[in-house]
Amino acid sequence: MSDPDAQARARQPLDPDRRDRDPGGRARNARPRDASGRPLARGAPGVDRVPEDVVLPPAEALREAQRLLDAGLPFQAHEVLEGAWKAAEGVQRTLWQGLAQLAVGLTHAQRRNANGAVSLLERGAERISPFAADPPHGIDVAGLVAHATALAGRIGSAGLTGLTGEDLRPRLRRQFGD
Repeated sequence: MSDPDAQARARQPLDPDRRDRDPGGRARNARPRDASGRPLARGAPGVDRVPEDVVLPPAEALREAQRLLDAGLPFQAHEVLEGAWKAAEGVQRTLWQGLAQLAVGLTHAQRRNANGAVSLLERGAERISPFAADPPHGIDVAGLVAHATALAGRIGSAGLTGLTGEDLRPRLRRQFGD
């Protein structure tokens, strides 16, 4: 650091009133975010946030995640799916974790991070693939695995050039009638 003001600021303790912490001291991020989930400056307009503690029943979580994917908001879809993952028990945790990872892979693609996209799409597909034989909640596991694997392959070989909005909006369920 050659800027003396920057050096002085770096030595100052962080103002606890400016940090995003809950009453227990755990980190929170209340800053606005852009459509890709990147933090924006305080006070800047951002997209609507998904509450950090959101936990929805499976059908509702899938419906909301699909709505967000369709709106071009895979980061926010990830937040919904992550809530379901953290609330799930047993082997269902693996399914929801994989779905959340697929959404993060789509987020990386949207952010133009090819390596992150490939890694998370492949990891998510691997996690959900064991559920293909008997997919719960009407999830199109086989379709999602095929989509994620093909998309990861395309990105891995040709980069992010040529991706369409449809590439970032896979269908989570075979049918939407609950």
